[in-house]
Amino acid sequence: MSRLIVWMNSRWRRPYLRPIFSVLFAFPAVSSNFPRLKRKRTKIWLGIAVPGLALVAGVLLWWQWWMVRPMGTGPAGPAPDRTAFAAPWSDRPVLLVGIGDSVTAGFGASPGHSYFDRLTRNASGDTPDIDGLHLRRVFPNLTVTNLSLSGSTSLHHARTQIPRLQRQPTNVLGVVVMTTGGNDLIHNYGRTPPTEGALFGATWSQAQPWMTNFAQRLETMITRVVESFPGGCQIFLANIYDPTDGIGDLPFAGLPAWRDAPAIHAEFNRLLAEAAQRHPEVHLVDIYRPFLGHGIHCRQFWRDHYDREDPHYWFHANLEDPNDRGYDALRRLFLREMAAVFRRPQGESVASERPAP
Repeated sequence: MSRLIVWMNSRWRRPYLRPIFSVLFAFPAVSSNFPRLKRKRTKIWLGIAVPGLALVAGVLLWWQWWMVRPMGTGPAGPAPDRTAFAAPWSDRPVLLVGIGDSVTAGFGASPGHSYFDRLTRNASGDTPDIDGLHLRRVFPNLTVTNLSLSGSTSLHHARTQIPRLQRQPTNVLGVVVMTTGGNDLIHNYGRTPPTEGALFGATWSQAQPWMTNFAQRLETMITRVVESFPGGCQIFLANIYDPTDGIGDLPFAGLPAWRDAPAIHAEFNRLLAEAAQRHPEVHLVDIYRPFLGHGIHCRQFWRDHYDREDPHYWFHANLEDPNDRGYDALRRLFLREMAAVFRRPQGESVASERPAP
């Protein structure tokens, strides 16, 4: 060993041998530290990986709960009582009329899948629970006209749509479906100052005269529809749903903030309900409550209106109109109200119409 050391020392001065000797002498010291270095590296990687994985999981959960809005499949709400459709509701000539905005016009629906179309016939893909439940089955002499127009407000409904409804013969029974007021609220999406027929962004005090005018306009429309059917009519008037699921967080939906939106929305729905109460021919179709839990927060299980049985989105991409399942839900809600009006509890047809002279 001593000779080896003397030999190595004699050759240490040679530059080309120094790297070799350095590695030989250093290797035992480095190799003895391998377990310690490995543990240190493991701690470093764990310190990076655990927060990183937590961040990725948090982003995925946020995306699932806040941004993913699946439409789902199957029936959107309960079907009407099938026994109510077992016999005709009336053998008289019946005219079904659609009045209102894009909801009744069927904007965004697949062909034949708007609620108005589905009132008169089943659509492709309808589930068995609703098969055969439509107005042509209970009104053998049914004719149809849809006067609604996408983008229209109650101002347009009163000025252009109602005047197009001609006075009908006394033997004709009118069945009228109406959606009005929704565009009055959401137009013009904050792009222009609020005004009548485009209240978006209005304060409560600003909206007061416009809401009063809406109530008067609604009264005029109902009166004129009733006058158009001297043989009698039934009007099915929908209230206004809320795509924010009752929360009112419009910025999350891509719209400007509007502090008084929930209060003004609630007042419009109150005016619609009062109009229905004043007129025996008018029946409120509540779409506000059934659509809660199917808006932009449909996936958030901690919300008050979360629907565990159907946590899916019923609105079109534009946020204003339903998608195909939303239109299915509307069809069911209108048919259920119609069945309640035109059928007695014991299953006998209700007159609900003035006899022809």
